Amino acid sequence: MIPFDFEYYKPETVEETVNLYKELNNKGKKPLYYGGGTEIISMARAYNIYTEAVIDIKGIAECNVMELDENKLIIGAAVTLTQIAEANLFPLLSLTVKRIADHTIQDKITLGGNIAGTIIYRESVLPLLICNSQVVIAGLSGRKQVAFKDIFDKRIKIDPGEFIVKVIVEDKYLNLEHLHVKRTKNDKIDYPLITLAAIKDDEKINIAFSGVCDYPFRSSVIENYLNDKSLSVNERINNIICNMPVLILNDLSGSAEYRKFMLQKMLLEVLEKMEED
Repeated sequence: MIPFDFEYYKPETVEETVNLYKELNNKGKKPLYYGGGTEIISMARAYNIYTEAVIDIKGIAECNVMELDENKLIIGAAVTLTQIAEANLFPLLSLTVKRIADHTIQDKITLGGNIAGTIIYRESVLPLLICNSQVVIAGLSGRKQVAFKDIFDKRIKIDPGEFIVKVIVEDKYLNLEHLHVKRTKNDKIDYPLITLAAIKDDEKINIAFSGVCDYPFRSSVIENYLNDKSLSVNERINNIICNMPVLILNDLSGSAEYRKFMLQKMLLEVLEKMEED
């Protein structure tokens, strides 16, 4: 049970939603946008978050869309991981979200919630980063469509009062050769030691990681080393290991040395499966 009372709202349009946020914020109610609610509920129970009003975006039609339209795949922020996996319109994203939590929780976690969550892994961002996706953000100043890579740096960079409406992926990326590799400490469904997602686009491998560092990332430096065929495979992998954006994560799930060892094996798998002789 959440240990405080709050008001609940479920608007039906983007405009109604942002205006409601402004009104509630002006009254000092500290409103929060609500998708699947799993993180809000768990944080509230632990007294790590407080609000007097939640605004449920699941009533907004734009946030529930999942369709191919004019050579683009559009997925609303309120679409659940289960819906994405079952529709399988974007196979790499489907593979990725299938292994985020168990099936019961996947029914509740939304794409927007996973992208914007505070949990460090946020694995659903990996396919979006490597497929040059776009994201539509709405706020008090209107809406904007921007490249996902330009608005995601360690976390999604949105201002108070803004929320994710939908993501857009060009259909050229949907069925490219791809690879999803996840290693966990115990069960197949668990927080990752390391997750990586990769695609092969015009003979170049794009790759992104979760669990290696304390945030998910894609790095042009790493991709340059990965695709540099003038170097041996071992040289490429060693250069990648030495050029992580920050220190390799060291926690109860696995030491930095173990993650380094695991990453070497996973990178070798990527090169063996995706690179032509």
